[in-house]
Amino acid sequence: MSGSSTAAGTSPDKRSILATIFISPGERRLRSGWRILLHSLLLSLLSLPLELTLLFFSPSFGPMPIDFLSPLPSLLGITAATFIARRVVDRRSFQSLGLCLQRETISDLLVGIGLSGAMMGLILLLEILFGWVSITGTAFDRLPTASILRLTAEALWLYLCVGFYEELLSRGYHLQNLQEGMHIVPAVLISSLVFGILHLGNPSASFISSAGIVLAGLFLAYPYLRTGQLWLSIGLHIGWNFFEGTVFGFPVSGLGGFHLLEQTNSGPLLWTGGAFGPEAGLILLPALLIGTAAIHHYTRFHHIS
Repeated sequence: MSGSSTAAGTSPDKRSILATIFISPGERRLRSGWRILLHSLLLSLLSLPLELTLLFFSPSFGPMPIDFLSPLPSLLGITAATFIARRVVDRRSFQSLGLCLQRETISDLLVGIGLSGAMMGLILLLEILFGWVSITGTAFDRLPTASILRLTAEALWLYLCVGFYEELLSRGYHLQNLQEGMHIVPAVLISSLVFGILHLGNPSASFISSAGIVLAGLFLAYPYLRTGQLWLSIGLHIGWNFFEGTVFGFPVSGLGGFHLLEQTNSGPLLWTGGAFGPEAGLILLPALLIGTAAIHHYTRFHHIS
């Protein structure tokens, strides 16, 4: 009799310990850290099959006007993993990550793209004024117009995909799950730190470049905090990469590609970022400060904070 009573008495204690470790308080779902871990595992499981599928079927697609396939594995993998995790693990809707179509959606995207273009233009102008950048020509000097249009379309498609899936991952799933498990300040810091770590594998990456990417992550989190939606952050991310690389000829986080403007950069690495690009240089700071002020002004009049 006493043995069964002891067993009955210890069982609830064991369950409460497990519940404390795994289950969110007051909810019938996993804690945020476990949800992020499961999402990461799901993403890993989906990525390889998608890469192999693309590799196997790409010859059957034949020639296409632009390189449509290369960003698809990451786009589909991150989107599918996030959709499944959000519905099954988080028990929330996919749109609740900040993807609701609203009156401001189109303007947020366009303002984000335009603002990031202006920020990158400011960086180029400052580097020219300091004598760190020399413009050596344009793509029109060496390529036919049809090739330029095709290569520009390829770059735009690539950066549209990257801007969407990186924001969905970092300011979407990571930040918002962390925010549910802790105060917003550490959630933003940790998600931005992870964003920086994810770029460590890029060419010419360093501790300084990672610090710059972390700052960029903080900057990209601000529009979400102001609007509750991802569209402005997505627009900023798309425009930043497109204007940085395709239009103005800088490296995009260490990666090369097609440039409309040809330039030679000979400025100090501490300021220009060298082969990694402006994200690894102090030249990034004034652009981020001005961009943050512009976002505050825009959202003040177009969104309810």
